[in-house]
Amino acid sequence: FQVITGGHYDVDCRLEDPDGAVLYKEMKKQYDSFTFTASRNGTYKFCFSNEFSTFTHKTVYFDFQVGEDPPLFPSENRVTALTQMESACVSIHEALKSVIDYQTHFRLREAQGRSRAEDLNTRVAYWSIGEAIILLVVSIGQVFLLKSFFSDKRTTTTRVGS
Repeated sequence: FQVITGGHYDVDCRLEDPDGAVLYKEMKKQYDSFTFTASRNGTYKFCFSNEFSTFTHKTVYFDFQVGEDPPLFPSENRVTALTQMESACVSIHEALKSVIDYQTHFRLREAQGRSRAEDLNTRVAYWSIGEAIILLVVSIGQVFLLKSFFSDKRTTTTRVGS
């Protein structure tokens, strides 16, 4: 699993077997990998928790790989050697699996970067709106201040009998 967006990019993770026994438990991890062999049939449960950071929403990517890949050639288990074409197909197949892993990794990095860029864009927009409001208030204040300098205030004095 890997946390894509949110907070400090960390979550709690727990994996339980069908009996409820905890197979895996980690706290505040950004990413991790766990491999195990199922000892029995049944429903295995996993839970990602964001309990310690209730205000931040998080996006988590997880990937399951169940079992072994079936052989590329059903007759591969035979004792005879593979032909040159079969060997080339097997090596190409392995290389393509690694390409898929790299693509997944880069897509996750792109999603993290996009999330950060969108967050920064929102913050810049709010800051710009705030600056525009402050600029408007200051300019209106200056207009009234300059108006008060040039307005003619007439004071009338009256003399009370002599």
